[in-house]
Amino acid sequence: MSKTYKSDVIIIGSGAAGYTAGIYAARANMKPLLINGTQPGGQMTITTDVENYPGFKKIIQGPWLMNQMKKQAEIVGTKIFNDTIIKVNFKKKPFQLNGDNGNIYIGKSIIIATGATARWLGLDSEEKFKGFGVSACATCDGFFFKNKTVAVVGGGSTAAEESLYLTNHAKKVFLIHRRNQLRAEKILQKRLFKNSKIKIIWDSVVQEIKGNDNPKKVTGIKIKNLSKKENREIKLDGVFVAIGHDPSTNLFKNQINLDKDGYIITKPNSTYTHIPGIFAAGDVTDKIYRQAVTAAGMGCMAAIDAEKFLAK
Repeated sequence: MSKTYKSDVIIIGSGAAGYTAGIYAARANMKPLLINGTQPGGQMTITTDVENYPGFKKIIQGPWLMNQMKKQAEIVGTKIFNDTIIKVNFKKKPFQLNGDNGNIYIGKSIIIATGATARWLGLDSEEKFKGFGVSACATCDGFFFKNKTVAVVGGGSTAAEESLYLTNHAKKVFLIHRRNQLRAEKILQKRLFKNSKIKIIWDSVVQEIKGNDNPKKVTGIKIKNLSKKENREIKLDGVFVAIGHDPSTNLFKNQINLDKDGYIITKPNSTYTHIPGIFAAGDVTDKIYRQAVTAAGMGCMAAIDAEKFLAK
């Protein structure tokens, strides 16, 4: 049976930003409700080894870290709902959210922490080796490919940046692009062309990611040259997919200001949106850093901003 729940602050999303917002809001006695969405724990739940989150001298697992954040949020007083918001009304106050299970949530303030998802190639073999040599974040996973050979798939600025970053670790980086010229910023292209560790493979698409099952790891890729209609295989140790991210903001179209890429626009140095009482934190508004630690920091900011708003 559907119910109505009310709170000073409701958090939509349950990654590093959402859980941290819950921790800070609960400790400020705002009695937060958190709706965890379709992927509880966010993108970190598909990340295996995490080596760059402060406070842990040994490698930790992404799902474990998110579970710890969830437990901490609950212990300090965040009420977590296994539900997905399917409709929002930010036109009138208090704000109303409708859940997939029929529940209605009414909040004096809302923190949006729905995150973003990497675009993938859509290959079965890609899915098989995610976290075992296939990644969408060079900053997160590049360290594991020290003195190894990797490929980056993409042709925009993100792909260029990922390729350049990976040269700090890998001995060889193949940049695979389906066209005969890059879309990346000109300054990034200059750096790419000058870097002896990077080899660009033009007019080509990845058809299959090769690998072993025991232990599970990537051993190579099969690519097709679109102009010559030729197939070839390249031996390598890792594949980084850099064809963009999509913020999870479809729910908020026509409700809140989004930029041309669909990210929520916030006021400088804050999590305030253009609607008083609506805040955004983490990858749903951050297209630059996209790290768990920065998302957590923004979750903290959003809770503090909400507390100040409610105190007015």
